[in-house]
Amino acid sequence: MTYNLVVCYNTVVIYNRVVKDDDMPHLLHIDSSIQGERSVSRSLTARAAAAWLAAHPDGTVSYRDLGANPLPHLNSESGLARMVPPDQHTPAQAASWELSKEVVEEVLAADTILLGLPVYNFGAPSSVKSWVDHLVAPGLSVDHATMTGLLGGRDLLVLASRGGGYAPGTPREGWDHAEPWLPHALSLTALEPRFITAELTLANVNPQMAELKPLAAESLAAAERAIDAQWAPLAV
Repeated sequence: MTYNLVVCYNTVVIYNRVVKDDDMPHLLHIDSSIQGERSVSRSLTARAAAAWLAAHPDGTVSYRDLGANPLPHLNSESGLARMVPPDQHTPAQAASWELSKEVVEEVLAADTILLGLPVYNFGAPSSVKSWVDHLVAPGLSVDHATMTGLLGGRDLLVLASRGGGYAPGTPREGWDHAEPWLPHALSLTALEPRFITAELTLANVNPQMAELKPLAAESLAAAERAIDAQWAPLAV
């Protein structure tokens, strides 16, 4: 067995790099934060990846960093690649289609997907939007004839972080537009995300939120406990 060292800004993880067979569990680990080692979502996905590996010591992991290497956004030259038959693609459309194939194949190879999802300007990072746009591709992730999703049956765990508090009863209830958007955006593919969220993450750096530090610590601790329970062995 060989290993590949993967650096995820705030953690270093040794990932098993072996040839995957049909029975070997595989994890797709995706980060999107631009905050580097200060990122809460990166720390949560790293914790989750470590927990998954502990529970699946023979598993394999692939890693995509949308924060450091974002996929190009669809534009007027490339965007129609998902609406035009491949044999009619322009060079720009062909290149975009190949990226979509790469993204879809990463998901198809995975049993479990971890997605780090910070909230920027009350929504998802644009890099996550671009990832979704490449992932939703008729003929690759959606059946052309029936328009049913082809990516179902996989566990998509989203590790979300929010600088503020947008829960029911708060002054900004409903201002988080990332979490409500993602299930709708992925619905055509049959992926069904579930969420573990830490909020008030700006309390430690924003003096105006200083009084919320205890609540922020509680939220982070609860998220970490939820992660640790994901793949815990069943009690005998």
